Amino acid sequence: MSRRRLTRQQKARIAAIREKRLHQAQNGADKLARHDETPRFGTVVVRHGRSLVIADAERRLVNCQFRQNLGDIVCGDNVIWHSTDDGDGVVSAVRERSSLLSRPDYGGHEKPLAANLTQLVVVAAPSPPPTGYLLDQYLAAAEQFGLRTILVINKSDLLDGDDEQFLDRFETYARIGYRVLHVSTKQHTGEEQLRSCLKDESSILVGQSGVGKSSLVNMLLPDLDIQTGALSSSSGLGKHTTSSATLYFLPQGGTLIDSPGVRSFRLLISDRAQLEQGFREFAPFLGHCQFSDCRHEQEPGCALTQAVESGKIAGWRLNHFRLMAQALGKT
Repeated sequence: MSRRRLTRQQKARIAAIREKRLHQAQNGADKLARHDETPRFGTVVVRHGRSLVIADAERRLVNCQFRQNLGDIVCGDNVIWHSTDDGDGVVSAVRERSSLLSRPDYGGHEKPLAANLTQLVVVAAPSPPPTGYLLDQYLAAAEQFGLRTILVINKSDLLDGDDEQFLDRFETYARIGYRVLHVSTKQHTGEEQLRSCLKDESSILVGQSGVGKSSLVNMLLPDLDIQTGALSSSSGLGKHTTSSATLYFLPQGGTLIDSPGVRSFRLLISDRAQLEQGFREFAPFLGHCQFSDCRHEQEPGCALTQAVESGKIAGWRLNHFRLMAQALGKT
């Protein structure tokens, strides 16, 4: 089959695109080459392709390029940067991370999402009803990454007498040591408690679609429009910038990352031992099964099964563990 010939107009358009890309690449290379030698500290607010917006020590936003050998730079990274002649900047180094939240991409490879977090805020609501399995995936991931966790029941004004099972589940979480907050952005209840929990922390919001994460962000950030406008202006990307993980500064101190990419979640856990550590109430019983290689299924003398029978572990939590273990392919 013969190859279709391009028209003169199509050839001209392709040539123009190539020239534009070459010009952009050259500008980026020139910018990397021309910068002052004074190192400055900053925090990555958002990344979009090869561009970063960072906040400097005075929280001024600066559009930066970065060197390819720095690897994956993500929202929340603390970096060293240098200013360029045009008022932008170049990131020359990434400072050591205290934590890195990652998840596997569709190819099974680790994909960093956000750095230097201290806290995971899991948002659920009566409507849409929470997927308990997904909640436990969030919690297991937080345990793996060493993050504190807050469970926020948003839209709590919708709770009624028919939600006993819903509330019982969150009472179970509270009993095993998780902080559970009831919040209503409509009635402005629970707002101060949530603000207090976020103060001076580096937090990220996660939750399934429809639970009201955006309304929480609007409640917590009275200057959201100002921050978003400044970000769009600094990046030159308009509203497209906020479709990526974005860091906001909280008025009471601390930062909040809103990431559209963590509405769904898959664990970056490779073996059963890691998964066991993700269920904090299992800890007193691990190592006490009759068989050292117990899979906590139907084996005799399983300490976790016995703990469920005696009411020390919720049966649905053990069931969720088993489902996650099956997904690991270790059954």
